[in-house]
Amino acid sequence: MTNPANLEREGDIAADYLEVLLDIADLDGDIDMDVERDRAMVSIVGGDLDDLVGRDGEVLEALQELTRLAVTRETGERSRLMLDIAGHRAARRRELAELAERAVADVRRTGEPVKLAPMSAFERKVVHDVVTASGLHSESEGEGDARRVVVTSA
Repeated sequence: MTNPANLEREGDIAADYLEVLLDIADLDGDIDMDVERDRAMVSIVGGDLDDLVGRDGEVLEALQELTRLAVTRETGERSRLMLDIAGHRAARRRELAELAERAVADVRRTGEPVKLAPMSAFERKVVHDVVTASGLHSESEGEGDARRVVVTSA
């Protein structure tokens, strides 16, 4: 579903689904939709949305999966939609970029691989992108909740 019109449709379906969830939970929030890097991006902003983010973004991850399922049900195609709530992912993306930059600096300084703490798929992707842009190499290792990024020079 990389066609921009299809991605916009994905975002519209997700926005409708999330609007119903907000109404059911009696929460205030505005929904913004965009298309970025061949992916529909939906954000819920405003109001007190901390409960929708949860500890370490756990509720946000669950809501993203439910929203993806709702989109898949409507379109018949797997969704790669990204959901952000109250700017949590955007802030986390900045933190992870800084972490990746520090790991790159450490690898350049010592020549030794740097193993980062276990991360979600979203978090690993952010780190991989920063490492790749730096000209170094990274790979994921481990399984499930223990999956982590290792940054190396080659």
